[in-house]
Formats: sequence, C-alpha cells, structure tokens
Amino acid sequence: MRDEHTIVVLEGDQTGQELLEESLRVLAPDVIGLELDFVRFDLSLERRRETDNGVVYEAAAAIREHGMGLKGATVTPEQRGDVGSPNRIIREEIGGKVIVRTGRRIPGVMPVGGVFAPISIVRMAVGDAYGATEWREGEGDDEVAFRTERIERRVCRAVAEFAFRQAARTGAKVFGGPKYTVSPTYEGMLKEEMDAAAERHPDVRYEPQLIDATFALLISTTGEPLVIPALNRDGDILSDLVLPLFGSIAGSESLLVAFEDDFEPAAIMAEAAHGTAPSLQGKNVANPMAMILAGAALLSHTDDEGQRAGRAIREACLEAVAQGSRTADLGGELGTSEFTDEVIARVRAKLEVWASL
Repeated sequence: MRDEHTIVVLEGDQTGQELLEESLRVLAPDVIGLELDFVRFDLSLERRRETDNGVVYEAAAAIREHGMGLKGATVTPEQRGDVGSPNRIIREEIGGKVIVRTGRRIPGVMPVGGVFAPISIVRMAVGDAYGATEWREGEGDDEVAFRTERIERRVCRAVAEFAFRQAARTGAKVFGGPKYTVSPTYEGMLKEEMDAAAERHPDVRYEPQLIDATFALLISTTGEPLVIPALNRDGDILSDLVLPLFGSIAGSESLLVAFEDDFEPAAIMAEAAHGTAPSLQGKNVANPMAMILAGAALLSHTDDEGQRAGRAIREACLEAVAQGSRTADLGGELGTSEFTDEVIARVRAKLEVWASL
C-alpha cells in the first residue's frame, strides 16, 4: 500500500451518502486515535453527469496514488447513453482484479439453515460473462445468439492467491470452484490456479467443488469458515445467495482489490454491499453497520495501529447489536446516528482498555 493514513472518500447518492458520513464519524481521530487524511470526491449522479464521468476518473487516479478508497453507494442510471456505473470505471482504472464480499453472522439475527461461520466470496472483478462480445445471426426460429467470453490467467492467479491468503488469515477453508469438468479449457484455468495456490499454501485446508455442488453444500454448511474463489458471474450470484443466508446483509462489506506483482494489495476500495435505499433517505432509520465495517476493513490492511482500530470497530458493531443496540431492520429502536454513537462509545472504551493492558 502506498499511503496507509490517507483514504480517498467517494461520496454517493441518497442514503448511500448519509451512511458514508456515519462511517467517517467512526474513523475520526478522537475515536480511533489515528490521524487519517480524507481526500473527497463527489460521485453523486448529478456530478457524474455534470463532468461526463470526469470526476470518477479523478477519484480512481487518487485511489491509485494513495492506495485506499471508501465509497458510498451510488445510483447507476438504467438509460443507455447515460453515465453508467462508476464501479466499472474504478475497477478498470485502478486495475482491480478481485472483489471480496464476506457474509457473517450478526448476533441475535437468525441465519438461514445452519450457516453460522463467516463465508467470503472471492470473485474476478473483470472478464468472464461481463464485458463479453455478443451477437445474433439468423431470423425467426432459426435466430442464434452467440457470446465470446474471456478470462486471463493473471486474474485467475490473483483470485486463487488472495483466496488462500484470506483463508490463512482467518483460519478458513478454501472451498468450491468453477465447473472445471464441463469446461476444462475455460473454467479449468481457475481450477489450475487454485491447485497451484494450494501447493504454495500447504497449511490451508482445500476442498475444491464444482460450482453447482458448491451452491447445494452451502445450505448445509455449519460452523466452518469458508473462502470461495469464483469466476466473475458465478461469484456475483454466489454473493447474492451467501450474504442473505446470514439473515441480513447489514454485516457485509465489499472490497475491490488491485495487486502488486507479489500479490500484495496495491489499492483497495471498500463499500457496503447494499444500495442507495432512496425510500429511507432523510429518515435517520437506515442501518450504517455495513458502511462502518467497510471502513474497518480498510484499516485491517494498514499498519499495526490501524489493524487494532479496525478490530475495535468490528467488535464494537457486533457487540452493540448483541447487547440490544439495534436499528429497526434488526428489530431495534435506534436511529442511524444513535447506532453510530453507540459504536463510537464502544470503540473508544475498547482502545482505552487495550492501551492500559
């Protein structure tokens, strides 16, 4: 990472922006004991249209320079010819190879089935079905649709290596994989890199499964943390399944990661896994936990002091919920700002206690 104490802040739309501000309150120096510099860019839909996405390219350049970004949820317009998705531009501009989404149990929220331990989906950020060349030939019932997809070995290697390093950090098992039996040339490339990463990390448990078996076995997963490497679209679908398995996506953040040549992170952008929730805007009822955890996830990739602060924030969020301090979506009565106040108080107390030990 280039600059462990500068965070590029990408302002969002609607409730996404409100929750981003709550996350920044937790990252204040009088809370975590760290002086962080925030370089801010307005990525609201209005500003993106006004600059014809120029502000998105400026923000991506800043993330490349400083190494860390924290993004609020943004609106992606549906009309063709509009500004499109800022996330796509950022992925391309910072060289993002991997998207990581982690589902985790929130105390007091009943998960689906027997899913209790964290599950991280490590998917390709580029290539595969997204960005494929598509065309049609023929007419009527004889019309045929085609699609040419591509994946790159360097991206497969990044997904596999990050998955094994993530599993090593968290004591998890690397599980799942692509449909390598049906598609040994295309999908088999990811499986080859998973096998190679397994050889480089012999202490990490490794249980490859075909993607369809992975979906089926997830429902019967119990107490073992998992890291699942996946193709781009497989991972997108897996994330949409895995995160709700924990009863709420409020405890889930999303990371976009670009790498150095040695697969150490060169740049990371963190955001919540949810959208802009326009119906909740201005009501002080939305749950800020996922955005707060996104900020904590950034700190976990910094120095020892930052990692300690990130751990304090994560524990403070989950302990607050466990002890009944919850927003309405989790069955509580706290507003957005009141929940953040509770987290801040707990983070301060934790860091003070740890400093005295």
